[in-house]
Parts: sequence; structure tokens; C-alpha cells
Amino acid sequence: MSGQVWVAGGGVICGIGADLRACLEAFARMEPGMQDMQHLRSIHRGVLPVAEVKADNDALAAQAGLPASVSRTALLSKIAAEQAWASTGLGSLAPYRTGLVSANTVGGMDKTEDFFGAYLQHPQQGRLWQVLHHECGSVTELVADAMGIRQQVSTISTACSSGANALMYGARLIRHNIVDVVIAGGADALTRFTLNGFNTLMILDQQPCRPFDDTRAGLNLGEGAGYVVLVSDAVAAQLPNGPWCRLSGYANANDAYHQTASSPEGTGNYLAMKGALEMSGLQPADIAYINLHGTGTQNNDESEGKAIQRLFAPYYPAMSSTKSFTGHTLGASGGIEAVFSALAVQQGVIYPNAHFAVPMKEYPFTPATSFSKGNRLTHVMSNSFGFGGNCSSLIFSGFN
Repeated sequence: MSGQVWVAGGGVICGIGADLRACLEAFARMEPGMQDMQHLRSIHRGVLPVAEVKADNDALAAQAGLPASVSRTALLSKIAAEQAWASTGLGSLAPYRTGLVSANTVGGMDKTEDFFGAYLQHPQQGRLWQVLHHECGSVTELVADAMGIRQQVSTISTACSSGANALMYGARLIRHNIVDVVIAGGADALTRFTLNGFNTLMILDQQPCRPFDDTRAGLNLGEGAGYVVLVSDAVAAQLPNGPWCRLSGYANANDAYHQTASSPEGTGNYLAMKGALEMSGLQPADIAYINLHGTGTQNNDESEGKAIQRLFAPYYPAMSSTKSFTGHTLGASGGIEAVFSALAVQQGVIYPNAHFAVPMKEYPFTPATSFSKGNRLTHVMSNSFGFGGNCSSLIFSGFN
């Protein structure tokens, strides 16, 4: 096992933009994507703000080149994965041993919900095609087939750390010389199942979310997809514009504290960040920016904050939660935030933390509140901490 794992490009579609350029413009304009839901049918419309992708399924299907009958998750996944590959400038996938490692948590649940509504009214007219792609793996298979990817196709579903864990698995495939290229990340569409579930947990904010703010009252859900293209040394040398950065370190830890809550001490969070630093051979002081998991719930921000204090004190890097713009996109979040973090290294971007006003009294650090480019960010950390204590951290590094 040898060689570096390089980030050759990335693609994102989410509630603040149909592509990466639009997302950067939204950050610069301080325009989060939360609003009243337009496409999801729910009794919570007008009550719970969400960060929806600003397009219906027909428009997404036309862009993805897939039938509108497939799940919204698959449509979002195909769009972002193709954007990611196009950004590399490598042309056809055919010459490369290519893998797709894609994460999600709801699969084709949006179609399943429609099926059961119709079935309960008219059982004899139930449309079984609506549940054919219910499982998480079906989303990945649809996209892999459409893109002609055959060598390695895998699905990761570990709650909110899913997208980050997809990158970790993809990196291992490259380091063990199983493939040359991996498109890795995640996708998730909003569903009533997700919205109702999080509402039952009483962790949804009826106002725009405020991660790491002392007045925070919960998260806002979002949807979207984000993928990076990971490549070997040999493929990196062929990139017309060179790679964005390296995936220099990563780690997963599980404190198994609770089914949905993080441990009060942030044990899993701390171990994931510490493990990623150890793999990359870095010290805490080397990290210039952290893309926080930062959901805006009382529990998450306290536990992540405690882990950051334990690991980084007394000197803290710049940090912010991009979920304050995109909402929490669940299985997609680790992929979307990996793209933002890799781009942060390449372009020196620090993203703002929207709606931040009151510092948490427990901690001596506060998130960034303005967008800036041209910063020297040699090493950037991206945190993704999921249900069941499944915690992952990624580190993206420059060339030196």
C-alpha cells in the first residue's frame, strides 16, 4: 500500500446552488438556502424551513438524463457525480479503472411514500415500479449503470457520517491499487419520513438554524448531493489543471453512547479528529480551518465543541458550519462538505457561519461570520458525526 490519494475535482448540487460555482456565490452573498418547502408535500409546509434544491423532479431528470420515475436521490446523485467528473478535465471514464462509492440514508423513500399513498386508496392499482428502487444500494446502482462504472460499486449508509465514510473507503481502494479513480460522496433527497422523524426527535428549528450560537434551537433539513473525484498518483499526473489537493488523513470512531445523541464529552468526535491527524502526520496547530459538523442542535454543538477544545486548545483554527447554508443533508452532508473543504485548500476559502450572533458561553472560540478567499489553508479538516456515535473526520492538504 503506497502513494498519495489526490482530489482531482468535485461537484455539488444543493439548496444554495445547482453547481459548485452557484454555491460559492451564495456563500459570498450570505444567502442560505432555507425557505418554505416547495416540492415536498408535508403537513409541516409553512412551519419548518428546509433547504430544498430549487428544481422539480422533471427538471432534475432532464438534467440527469434519467427518467423522472426514479427517485429524487438518484437524480441528485447523477447530476453531482457527473459534475465532479467533468471538473477533472480527463474526458472519458473508459481508460480508467473506476469505482463509485456513494452514500445515502433514505434511498428511494420519496417514491415509496408516493406508492403507499396510492396503494391505500386503490390497492389493485398499486404501481410496484415505485418501490423497486427503495433500498439505498439501488440509488448507487442506477448512477453507476448510467455512467458506465463497473469495476467497484459500493453504497455506504452510516447516518450523517455516510458521505465522509464513502471517501475513506474510496481512498483505501486507491491506496491498495484496486482502482485508479473513485467518485466518492453522497446524496439524499428530502422525504416526509425524514422530516417527520427528525421532528419527532424535537431537534428541528422553526427558524433558520444557528450552529454554535448560544441561542441555537435545532437543525434545518436540506437535500442535495456532493462528490469528489479521488485519483492515484499516476492519474493525478495526467490532470490538465493539476489536482485540487490531497486527502492526507481520515479516521472513523464510534463511542456507541446513544442511538441518536453524541456523548456529552464528545469522545467519538475527539477520537475521529485525533485519528485523522495521526494518519496525516500533523499536529492540531497545522489545521487552518475546520468545516464543522455543526448541526445547530444543543447536543451536537456542545459535544463537538468540547472535543475541539480538548484537541486544539489553546490555539483554535478558523471554523464554520456550512450546514447553516445548505441545511443538514444527512447522507449527502459528508460529500458536500468534502467538496467545500477540498476547494477551501485549493482556493483558500473560509466559509461563513450564517445567523451567528451569540457565542456559546462554554467555549473560547467562535465561528467565522464572513466569506473570504485567498487565505493560506494548507490543511483543512471536515467533520461528519452521525447517529449511533459513528464519527468521521477527513483532512485535505496542499501539495507541500
